[in-house]
Amino acid sequence: MTVQTERPPSGPADVHKDSSGSRGPTPRAASRIGALAPYLLLLPACAASVLLLGWPLLKDALLSFQNLNMAQLIQHVTEWNGIDNYTEVLGSEDFWRVTLRSILFTAVNVVLTMVLGALVGLLLARLGRRMRFTLLIGLVLAWAMPVVAATTVYQWLFAQRFGVVNWVLDKLGWHSMADYSWTSHQMSTFFVVTLLIVWMSIPFVAINLYAATTTIPAELYEAASLDGAGAWKSFATVTFPFLRPFLYATTFLEVIWIFKAFVQVYTFNQGGPDRLTEILPVYAYIEGVGNQHYGMGAAIALLTILILLGLTAYYLRIVLKQEKEEEAGL
Repeated sequence: MTVQTERPPSGPADVHKDSSGSRGPTPRAASRIGALAPYLLLLPACAASVLLLGWPLLKDALLSFQNLNMAQLIQHVTEWNGIDNYTEVLGSEDFWRVTLRSILFTAVNVVLTMVLGALVGLLLARLGRRMRFTLLIGLVLAWAMPVVAATTVYQWLFAQRFGVVNWVLDKLGWHSMADYSWTSHQMSTFFVVTLLIVWMSIPFVAINLYAATTTIPAELYEAASLDGAGAWKSFATVTFPFLRPFLYATTFLEVIWIFKAFVQVYTFNQGGPDRLTEILPVYAYIEGVGNQHYGMGAAIALLTILILLGLTAYYLRIVLKQEKEEEAGL
């Protein structure tokens, strides 16, 4: 009599049979797949970023080590000059002046955008359905308008001879503004550009914060009112803690977007008058394309990216430090 022993199932060790007899991954394999799933989902976006951003960034880095102007382009000659472009840029007073101007410009715009956008977002949360819908339409239209089109509209509004703003100021009794040139002075040009950028940035902040307010449980406000908390106390203890992560993320995005606001500044007045309103992206474009010093422009562009990375890293460090202190306090 022959005794037959049970043979182990063939196949990988991570496969087992469930109660119905069908094969499936073991719990260990399933946990491994679950751990890899977020990275697999991020892989297409990372690949697209490397392809669309990484390669141009690499080309810009290589170009920054070359002496490239119109003569080299015509002759198809590659002339490497090492770090001469960086040495010349970092040793220039104009670069540091433009850098300081860019940081101050970004700070002013971000503060105005976040304050006004937060107020509009809180207003949306308190309005009725019809008024909220009307305001949301206006915000979306302002946010969706193309940047060049919005800049052109502001050029018409603040035109010297036939601008609506000068006409209104003249009718209100400010007759010296009837023929005022907003693009002939540094501060007036920055005023209009700041007004344009803030106007276009408020909708994103307002809608983002309004969406955040809809996630706050109503029971928390009821508990705060039972404890005798007023409107300000409820905002400080209930609303603001929920909105803090959204404020951090939105501020981070606004710093990036406003720091590289090339289109508004260049389209409005090409960095004038006398290059007094240039920020780093405009400065890189004028030096590189305008003056045909392409290697110099590439070096300025790469330094702009490094400065922006430094600013965002400093901001994230402050945010993480505050969060740790809040967790320690709890």
